[in-house]
Amino acid sequence: MRVGVVESVNVGVVRPLTPKVGSSGIDKRSADGPVLVRAPGPKRGVSGLVTDQIASAKFHGGNDQAVYAYAREDLAFWQAELDRPLAAGAFGENLTTVGVDVTGALAGEHWEIGAELVLQVSVPRIPCATFAARMAVPRWVRTFTARATPGAYLRVLRPGLVAAGDRVVVTNRPAHDVTIGLMFRALTTEPDLLSRLAVVSDLPAGLRTKVRRRSAAVS
Repeated sequence: MRVGVVESVNVGVVRPLTPKVGSSGIDKRSADGPVLVRAPGPKRGVSGLVTDQIASAKFHGGNDQAVYAYAREDLAFWQAELDRPLAAGAFGENLTTVGVDVTGALAGEHWEIGAELVLQVSVPRIPCATFAARMAVPRWVRTFTARATPGAYLRVLRPGLVAAGDRVVVTNRPAHDVTIGLMFRALTTEPDLLSRLAVVSDLPAGLRTKVRRRSAAVS
């Protein structure tokens, strides 16, 4: 059993970002108290955190991307690399964790958080133009991709409240070795790894189709 902690719960409202990108909810800020987390439903554009807003209904939200988690340890690396402070929520994450190996999390494993909430690791975050605009770092998507610590999206298996200081207990680790880090590399820089994703029974339907198509193209 692996145990970590929630350093911060972060939510955002839709705000203007840049003229090119438009508005976004990526600017997440620490919540003052507990936040209810529940399955948002299959439709995109709805967060699992009830007070969190999403601008892009095409690429974000829905059951398979209900909650986004990023490790404080990885933020600390970027803080040193970029030589600037990175507050919780700086990468648009809903949960900033401490002591949780987010990159090494297995697809399908469960996180029990606080008294009630249970989340399931789903897919890695893929960097986009909105993230690049938020960071305002030249070639940010390429730089972030090369590091391959993308953070993880999670599904909601059991709703509940989450607050800073809640324990994160990692349970129900599947009998495979497909981690968030491996999935990310397969989907970005190492397509030869795509075939290994086929063992993940909980792969989202859209991603499963993409894996089949890209695996066929590589083979």
